Amino acid sequence: MPASNPRAIAKARTLACDVVILDLEDAVAEERKDEARVAAVAAAREGGFGKRELVVRVNAGETRWAADDLAALAGARVDAVLLPKVGSADDVAQVRALLGDDGPALWAMVESARGLHALPALADAAASLRLTALVAGTNDLALDLRCRPGADRAPLLPALARIVAAARAGGMAALDGVLNAIDDDERLAAECAQGRDWGFDGKTLIHPAQIDAANAAYGPTAAELDWARRVIALWADPANAARGAVRMDGAMVERLHLVEAERLVALAG
Repeated sequence: MPASNPRAIAKARTLACDVVILDLEDAVAEERKDEARVAAVAAAREGGFGKRELVVRVNAGETRWAADDLAALAGARVDAVLLPKVGSADDVAQVRALLGDDGPALWAMVESARGLHALPALADAAASLRLTALVAGTNDLALDLRCRPGADRAPLLPALARIVAAARAGGMAALDGVLNAIDDDERLAAECAQGRDWGFDGKTLIHPAQIDAANAAYGPTAAELDWARRVIALWADPANAARGAVRMDGAMVERLHLVEAERLVALAG
């Protein structure tokens, strides 16, 4: 949501989303940057977002607004600050120093070749920098790589896989990029399903009409929840305490599957 739009912020408090991202960057015209910053801090102070996480995307570090954005958010009641155009772990470290160790968590957008090159370093530094999510900036990434992704996004898939792998290595969430075609429901459903199949935890969205499709794709299905609950019950049985694998539904279930089962049940909750 553009932080300069009060009606959008009000509506965000009612939407069935997990995270509201108030934008100070691309969605805000230059002449409204200062106004948007003030509005974002005010929205955080007022609250009312319920269980939704509140994240603010600041302007890129090389712009004239970045320092003021970070200064305003250092003490704001936000769950995370989203950094666009991250090209190195040093970019994140500099922001962490400005926000302080007790400041908001950080999210990083990966939207350039430099960002892809920095993924191992970002994963290694994630814990110390409180970097908790990687967001695929697919529009900018395609431009920087000079690739031409169609509906199947085939040219971008290697980059998306690298983002997911780095997120897993660093204990971070991985969020897929936006789909600009807000009226193409079929493409949105396919892209959400593809992102989930490739390991993303969720999808960034640019319109409320896209929320239901994302929730449907990324939320566990009834069959998955049934499997998860039975796996949890299986390993809770004292008779299986000393076993490394147990047969269920004609397949061997190992203890490593318990972690995924617990994750699915927690996600459903």
